[in-house]
Amino acid sequence: MGNRRLAVILASFFTVLIGFTIRNSYGVLLPEMLPSLKISKKEAGLIYGSFFMAYTIFSPLLGLLADRVNLRALLTLFLGILGIGTLLMGYSSTLLEAMVFFLLAGIGSSACWSPVVPLVQRWTSDQRRGMILALVDAGSSVGIAISSVMMPIIVGAFDWRMGWKSLGVMAFFLAGINFLLVRDSPVENPSLPHSKFNQPLNQPAGTLYLNILKDKKFLLIGVSYLLIGFSTLIPLTFIATYAVQELMFRYDAAARLVTVFAITSIFGKIALGILSDRLGRIQTIVLCEALVVLGCFGMFALPGFWALYLSMVVFGFGFGAIWPLFALCAPDYFSQRNAGFIVGFWTLFLGVGLVISPIIAGWIADGTGRFMWSFMLAMVTAMISIFLLLLVRRKISLPKGGNTSRPTFLMNVLEEFLPNKHPVSSEL
Repeated sequence: MGNRRLAVILASFFTVLIGFTIRNSYGVLLPEMLPSLKISKKEAGLIYGSFFMAYTIFSPLLGLLADRVNLRALLTLFLGILGIGTLLMGYSSTLLEAMVFFLLAGIGSSACWSPVVPLVQRWTSDQRRGMILALVDAGSSVGIAISSVMMPIIVGAFDWRMGWKSLGVMAFFLAGINFLLVRDSPVENPSLPHSKFNQPLNQPAGTLYLNILKDKKFLLIGVSYLLIGFSTLIPLTFIATYAVQELMFRYDAAARLVTVFAITSIFGKIALGILSDRLGRIQTIVLCEALVVLGCFGMFALPGFWALYLSMVVFGFGFGAIWPLFALCAPDYFSQRNAGFIVGFWTLFLGVGLVISPIIAGWIADGTGRFMWSFMLAMVTAMISIFLLLLVRRKISLPKGGNTSRPTFLMNVLEEFLPNKHPVSSEL
């Protein structure tokens, strides 16, 4: 049981890794793509927007299917689609081709988060869910860090096209990993939360989903999710281009800004994810977004090489835990049984912000000739997102029966993954 659980969580980790690596490699490769494709910053935003349009449309569908279909087959299929779209990006020569190919990649990428959340929840216990999902989501930061180091090397030895081709091959490889490792549910051990996901509904599915969609908390969290997605994507898309074009950084030095961001986001993801099990999800998200506000402020207000790096440290630490914490609001506020549906529809909100964010930020940068106003817009939207979260009055507490002691992080990991000599208790 312990080995299978570890295999599923590792597969989930690498699924998130490749999805976010491909998604965030666009910003790293963009300084090289702009002159090669002869496109403006707004047109660069349109390419990125096409990716997130597909991601937005398919994420709710896959979140809904995650509660009903074979996740092993679903993840394998869509990671294959992700590989095709990413590989074709290496052959794009026009704006239209790049938009179509990255749209295809966005379809595949939609399986790299919404279905993963309920899969991980099925294989982890209530008291460890925040920690394990934060560890799985750390794959996004690890992938961004690897990409920000490897892409400049690949670009230097070959070109930006080879960067996309290598990422496409990685996606194909991880499709195979999912096929080999993923199993839907820990059916052999009923003490894990699998049974909570497979109990029959007490009311018709349509009525249940409609009640969720009408819930004010659901809407407030969804709009807040939209705004923080809009905010954070602006630096992730344009920070390297900003450093190269306005601050005259070398390309490799600009890419290292993304590396700094990725490394600090790993620490923030794990530390703040664990903190949320005690402090509460909403309260911790507010803290994360406050750090994003400070980081965005530093990007345009604090001059100098080291100030920009410090701003990326603050931004990354706050950014890291936002996404798993929003996902954990689904079972905390609503139900574990419908977590896939809820996360999928919150991703629909998020996707709207992600589609329009690079387009608007690129248009502002083209019009003003500077990225300062784009980063200022990112700061303001993050502040509005915090305000909406503060309107969510109900506090999220630990699950009933949760352990009030504070075991070390290492003890938590060992308890979660090592095979158990005795049946899993409610403490696990």
